[in-house]
Amino acid sequence: MASVCFYFQVHQPWRLRRYSVFDTEPFYFQTDANKDICLKVADKCYRPATKLILDMVRANQGNFRVSYAITGTVLDQLEAWAPDVIDTFKALADTGCCEFIGETYYHSLSFLYSREEFRDQVNMHTQRIEDLFGHTPSVFRNTELTYNNDVASFVSGIKDKDGKPRFKGMLCEGVDRILGYRSPNFVYRPPNTGEGAIPGKPFSLLLKNYQLSDDIAFRFSNRGWEEWPLTTEKFAKWVHDINGNGYLCNLFMDYETLGEHQWADTGIFEFLEALPKAIFDVAPGENHFITPSEAFEQFDPVGEYDVPHMISWADTERDLSAWLGNSMQSNALHELFKLEHELKDAVAESKRAGDHRRSETLSHVLDDWRRLTTSDHFYYMCTKYFADGDVHKYFNPYDSPYDSYINFMNVMDNLRVRLAKAKEAPVAV
Repeated sequence: MASVCFYFQVHQPWRLRRYSVFDTEPFYFQTDANKDICLKVADKCYRPATKLILDMVRANQGNFRVSYAITGTVLDQLEAWAPDVIDTFKALADTGCCEFIGETYYHSLSFLYSREEFRDQVNMHTQRIEDLFGHTPSVFRNTELTYNNDVASFVSGIKDKDGKPRFKGMLCEGVDRILGYRSPNFVYRPPNTGEGAIPGKPFSLLLKNYQLSDDIAFRFSNRGWEEWPLTTEKFAKWVHDINGNGYLCNLFMDYETLGEHQWADTGIFEFLEALPKAIFDVAPGENHFITPSEAFEQFDPVGEYDVPHMISWADTERDLSAWLGNSMQSNALHELFKLEHELKDAVAESKRAGDHRRSETLSHVLDDWRRLTTSDHFYYMCTKYFADGDVHKYFNPYDSPYDSYINFMNVMDNLRVRLAKAKEAPVAV
């Protein structure tokens, strides 16, 4: 038996406008461009893909199941400019065959710099998913599948309102150098973590099968690939071949794979629509689709996945070098998080003083600061080799990594000025 677990990452950042050292206006984000990109991707991916998946769930009478990690930033944009997409996700939620995964609201690297901010963003995202879809996330994935033992330990310790573990487990990358001879097609557990949200079961891990995931996400339309064209029958056989070396096929990928990275004329939508039948037909009664929660409930961990150093699903190295591979990225992140406590303390003090005007001003500064924590801003500063850098060029508004860094730091300078002025303003009477 092979259980197919589909997970899609849905995300769009708030891209910055060109902001020079001479700018003084506190409007950092290119609203028109962000709207245009959101609508473009909605037309090419979000609308057709989500409607198709909803139709597939209904056509397969609940036997096709799927999961999504949808960031707060893309939800905010969709709510403003394409609310019909959210309505389709709501319809999917109502089927009971769609799971929403927890994460940081702003798709941030906050865990690396501030556990307080990380927890705040996880809680913000949980509340947003509950409000929109009536679903409380019970599985977690960190931004870009960034993960190590410390992340697992912290996330497993997050409690719900009743003081019980909130999460059953996490999603992460199946990295060859860590797995060794082992297969990613099992449930694993991190070392030194306790029970998760499933009573009697440890906090556990689902590992991405990057080979099969990337066959769809990156190689599907590559005519130079020796397996091109990828048919559903061929892919279903590969999935079925997992039997004997695992029982899970974890297909994790960007949602924009469907229609944006792989355009509609490649046949990607037809492939997806035909995939469930091919999976079922290759071994009738054996293979099926499940959500991450169901995987954790049905299968026990077979061993430890010990990850002392940070990994991710990015690039060939599967580490943090996409965001922290050079001094510009390190400096920008350091300067950003250096403002956190001063800013949050000022917000708290204004509220204690009952200064509503100052509190509102500082809250706007905090909102902008949080939008700046989004990992994409640091992707754009990446200076890695071209083969690894392709993904970082996707909707990249900058001519060079240095251009991105200077623009970001100009925004940071203005943010500092706004914070200082708000703190020095006379208290409203």
